[in-house]
Amino acid sequence: MKISIITISFNQAEYLKKCIDSILSQKFKDLEYIVVDPGSNDGSREIIESYGDQLIKVFEKDSGAADGLNKGFSRATGDIFGFINSDDELLPGALEKVAHAFRTNSRAGVISGCGYFVDASGAFLKSITPSQLTPWRYAHGAVSVFQQGTFFRSEWFRKVGGFNVENRTCWDGELFLDMALAGAHFKTIGEELAIFRLHDASITGSGRLNELYARDADRLFCSALKRPRSARDRYIDILARLRKWLFEPSWLIRRMARLR
Repeated sequence: MKISIITISFNQAEYLKKCIDSILSQKFKDLEYIVVDPGSNDGSREIIESYGDQLIKVFEKDSGAADGLNKGFSRATGDIFGFINSDDELLPGALEKVAHAFRTNSRAGVISGCGYFVDASGAFLKSITPSQLTPWRYAHGAVSVFQQGTFFRSEWFRKVGGFNVENRTCWDGELFLDMALAGAHFKTIGEELAIFRLHDASITGSGRLNELYARDADRLFCSALKRPRSARDRYIDILARLRKWLFEPSWLIRRMARLR
């Protein structure tokens, strides 16, 4: 089983080396690692070049993160795909756990594991536990999506046509929703796979695209449920999230996944 990992990097030199090292240090034999940089000027290019032929370098201009990821995945040849942002990291042994999960779950098209939020310095903030993704749950905000800990079979990526390059806020969520709508089977595992770094320059940490994200969320709601959002959906959202809290508590997901 070959795993291809893509990292998109743009002026993230502060965190980039930690990210690359976390992937290249994985004890996994059949790894293909591709780093995409559209034109950093903060020393990132020099960091990437310093790794020689340990990784595949893509130095091309792109129209945004989703486009850069598509460029990287167009060169990927693995059976399993994943993508780690240049300010995030894989935890030791993550890829062995991912490969084992796919080998033992032949029906699974997408597998999501657990991880942690950390701050700019790498200090622990809180745990992240993914939940089962369906279009209905996603539309009503009742899904915990952990992109850094999510991996998928390459055929599903190609089947949905990759990332929507027009999406500037939640291209990962849209990709996973597209896969769910296309019929991919999602599975969660209780293994710790990655860390998600929150800092002032990140989209999630800064909140600078909240208005645009709200528009993307409404568009994806229509895609998932084939109708626009209505006033009553505010109450359905609450019930859906309550259901998640009652029947998919984080501690239970981790424990049951490990028992399985």
